[in-house]
Amino acid sequence: MKDGEYATSYCAKTMEISNKIRFHGEKMGDVTIVEKILRSLTLKFDYVVCSIEESKDIDAFSLDELQSSLLVHEQKMNRSSTSEEQALKTSISTHF
Repeated sequence: MKDGEYATSYCAKTMEISNKIRFHGEKMGDVTIVEKILRSLTLKFDYVVCSIEESKDIDAFSLDELQSSLLVHEQKMNRSSTSEEQALKTSISTHF
């Protein structure tokens, strides 16, 4: 995953590649794909990956659950960064 890339687009891209691999006869289970996605996320998702690995049974964790979880965490991160930017703008404008 590249910095600035959305988790949903990254998951979609990974699924597209996985489907092509499956089409050519390779056996690749959802667990393998989930593990690959978790291993390749950027550093900003480290705490998400740790919490998923600690609290979930990865063997029973579906791709849909992973995508939903990543989407929720990404939205929370975006919301908090927007709040921080607004607070910074307010702080800067009041000092001048």
